[in-house]
This record gives sequence, structure tokens and C-alpha cells, in this order.
Amino acid sequence: MNPFSRFLSLLSIVFLFSNCNSFAQKKDSYVTKIDSLIKVADPKFNGVILIAQNGKTLYNKAYGFENFETKKPLQLDSRFEIMSNTRQITAVLILKEVEKGRIDLQASIKKYLPELKQTWADSVTVHQLLNHTHGIVDLEKPLLFKPGTEFKYGNLGYSLLGKIIEATSKKSYSEIANAFFKELKMKNTFCYSKDKMKNIVSGYIDTNNTFELVEKTMITTESIASNGIISTVGDLAIWNQNLHKGKLLKPDSYSLLFKYNITAQHAFFGKEKEGYGYGFRIIEKDAVKYVGHTGLGDGFSSVNVYIPKNDLSMIVLENQSNADMDLFYATEIKIRNILFKSDLLHQKN
Repeated sequence: MNPFSRFLSLLSIVFLFSNCNSFAQKKDSYVTKIDSLIKVADPKFNGVILIAQNGKTLYNKAYGFENFETKKPLQLDSRFEIMSNTRQITAVLILKEVEKGRIDLQASIKKYLPELKQTWADSVTVHQLLNHTHGIVDLEKPLLFKPGTEFKYGNLGYSLLGKIIEATSKKSYSEIANAFFKELKMKNTFCYSKDKMKNIVSGYIDTNNTFELVEKTMITTESIASNGIISTVGDLAIWNQNLHKGKLLKPDSYSLLFKYNITAQHAFFGKEKEGYGYGFRIIEKDAVKYVGHTGLGDGFSSVNVYIPKNDLSMIVLENQSNADMDLFYATEIKIRNILFKSDLLHQKN
């Protein structure tokens, strides 16, 4: 090989590696940004993050402690209370009962819960429990508004949905849900039970980056279908992949999760009112269209976001919640915004 040919060959190799490095850096830019964000996050971030696309995990890291007293570090498979993210699971279990012909979404809840003696039990439907338009604020009080006319977020509706599942299936909610998780190979996911709570991380209230242990859980046997599921980022990624790839529900049933006739505002999802379906918020006014939900309580916070167009999941679980409401999901919002601007969503075909 003459010197000129050797030079051209060397130049092509340098060019190839240069392109490869440039491509790698470009692909990894969101990783670098998230890593940098966590280092300077204020309030401090204490939790586990997972980002997955097309069924493959792209980013999965744990930061901080599962117990601040012992300084035991969080692990990738640490178990967290996911609080209101329980509700999309309950919604799916309801729709599975619908598919079996056991539940009519437009039927009154009195049909399934005849023990309810309140006059409003005949006017509230299963559908209205699912999308928080039922108006029930207390079983012993009148409705807050005519069912179906307004949105009022709360715990009670999904607790009643759990009772409906029990009535139609003749099994306990926990029995059905835990069997479902086992079938999906969600090995670290289970319903609240006093004898199992030692296997989860501790929850804390963060006041100016000082962490105070939450010693009493708000989960009860009555509220499990609303806020009582324990899970990991990895198991929730399995859930997303199965749910959004048509493995849990028939297409018509799946689409019901995201149909809405009511809108509501939530700080994590922006300043605009967006659609609320069955255990999901449907975000259509943002730069990126996506669906998801949040969970908060007991010193835990959770975010589970799915972007259908890009088959992208962002799951963040923290064992802290801030004493300042304005700081709820502070780091999660920034992670989401990094993803929205990343190549994961703007890849050229």
C-alpha cells in the first residue's frame, strides 16, 4: 500500500470512530443531563429512576438511602409504596371484569354494592367512580355535586371500586391483584399487608432537606385498591410493557382507559386542564402527547409516564415527599423535560 492510500485508510478509520463517538455522545446526552441534575437537585433527590423504550431499559439508577437512620442505600429493586399509581391497576382489573360480563360501567354502584343504603347509591355509576366524577366525599354525607358534572379527586371512589371487584369476582382484591402480578412476573409487587411491610423502604417527609421518618401508614385494608400497592421501577416497566402492548386488555377495553369527558389540572402535568380517563391523565396540550399518573403519601412519591408514539416509559419512585406542596415532583418534572428534548423522542428516520 502506497503512503497516500495508507493515509486515506487511516483518515477513514479516524472519521468512522469520530462519527461513532459523536453518535454515542448524542445518544447519551440525556443520561449525562439526568446524572448532572441529580447531583445538584434541590430538594435532594432520593429514589430510583427507570427509562425504557421498546421494551429495553435505557437508564436505571438508584440514588440515596432506603433508610436514613441506618444509611442503607437504595437498590434498583427497592420496593416503594406507589400510592395513587395503584389506581391504573385497579382500573385494569375493573375492565377485565367488564370483559367477563360481570360489570356494566354505566350501571349504578348499588347493583354491585347493595349494602349501600345511601340515596345517591342509585345515581352514581361505576364509570363515575373511575374518573372521579361521582361526587362522593364521605359515605355518610350528601354528594358534593350531581354525578358526572364535575371532577373531584379523592381516595374513596377507588376504594369502592375495589369492593365492586370483590363482589363480582367473589375473591378479595389482594388475592386477585397478587395473582395478576405473579402471572405477569412482577416478582416484587404486592398489595399492602402488615406482615409484608418490613420488605419495603421507609418513607420520609423532606423539610429543607431534613428527612423525618413517617411512622404510620395511611394505607388500610379498605383503601388498598386506591393506594395500597407496593412495587419497583422494574416491575412497573413490566406493567407498562404488557398494558400498552395489548397483553392485558382487549383493544376496545384498553381504549376506555384514555377516553375522557372531564378535564382537570395537576401541577406535574402542567398549568392547563387535561383529560382524566380511568386511572390515567391524558396529556394533549403539551409539546409531547403522553399519558400517566402520579402518587403521593406516606413519605413516598411516584410518577409513571408513557409516551405512546415513542413507546417510552419514565418511572420514578421516591421514598420522600416534600413538606412544601410547591416542591412536589420537582426533580421528576425536570427529568421529564430532559426526555422531551432528547433524541429518544426526536430521532430521525
